[in-house]
Amino acid sequence: MTVNSVLVLGGGFTGLTSAIALALRGVENVTLVERAPAWARVGHGITVQGNALKVFQDIGVVDEILRRGFGADGVTLFHADGSVMMRLQTPKTGGEDLPATLGALRADVHEILVERALELGVKFRLGTQVVSFENHGDSVSVLLSDGTTEFWDLMIAADGIKSSTRPKLGITAERASSGLGIWRGVTNRLPEMTGGIAYPAPGDEGAYKVGYTAISATQCYVFVLCEPQRTPNDLPDWQEMKRLMEPFHGEFDWLRESLNESTYLNFQEIEWIFVEEPWHRGRVIALGEAVHAVPPLIAQGAAQCVEDALLIADYVTREGDLEAHLTEFQERRIPRIKGVVDASLQLAYWECHPGSPDAQPGRVMAQALAELVAAP
Repeated sequence: MTVNSVLVLGGGFTGLTSAIALALRGVENVTLVERAPAWARVGHGITVQGNALKVFQDIGVVDEILRRGFGADGVTLFHADGSVMMRLQTPKTGGEDLPATLGALRADVHEILVERALELGVKFRLGTQVVSFENHGDSVSVLLSDGTTEFWDLMIAADGIKSSTRPKLGITAERASSGLGIWRGVTNRLPEMTGGIAYPAPGDEGAYKVGYTAISATQCYVFVLCEPQRTPNDLPDWQEMKRLMEPFHGEFDWLRESLNESTYLNFQEIEWIFVEEPWHRGRVIALGEAVHAVPPLIAQGAAQCVEDALLIADYVTREGDLEAHLTEFQERRIPRIKGVVDASLQLAYWECHPGSPDAQPGRVMAQALAELVAAP
């Protein structure tokens, strides 16, 4: 085996899935460091596409994720007045035995991954950061924030779009604004409300679109796409989200009125990055959103991250030259991720420029997802 010890930086979906996949492939020492001092059960919902569910199936957690979430095979598109535009079937990118998509709480998926990692013997060091690292041919020395220096066969940097590791690898690409901002929240839903997206009427100002995904038998994850910066007003978050949803009716009237001061809400500017430069230098490689993060318009961000995680475990446990394996891994990943990036940025442009004469979001979305049916 090429590596027997791996340090994983970052305790999100990419880092946890990488650690689990490495342990399943027999790597003796897998340790994950996370800067947060404790795992926090906070966060909004997430739409998990079929190809991500396939990865979760391969690492032995899909049954529990399916049990806690809510699976669906399509989404209803609405006009702003609440009338149905069309029912869009989502390609089954994970195979016929899995739902096309699944709505879930991020905290639930994270908790399941943590439990699986512990079950497999992955060691966690919370409240710990990587300060610096140095390659030494067949190993990498890592200085941690607790003052210790350790040697590892490989370090995986899964430290997200704001990665501090990325520039240390000589990567010059930087994250950029997509032109969009997003409000996210979790609220109750009616039984018949399984998933929908509503588009504004011509001339409406404010939200570019609103949508929701069922995440359990009684709850849903609701989102509002809007300008990248929060409107400067004195409204509390829940009232601002309600204001942006005012032009949307039908099911969205019910969702809007369900928001109150106790609703968990989050607003952020949507940024993106796509690194085509080498992701690795020596015995350190960056994965997931550290090297590719996209607007969530086809819900493929997390899916592409966990695909990275599953595949890197395969490549680094092969016999032979690790440098060649890391290069081959990236060469395999780039075309698939580029398709997601290109489609997501095109959709983001059309969201920011309503009325574009060439806009065909349904076609672009369907084509991008159809291309992901093939194995990664």
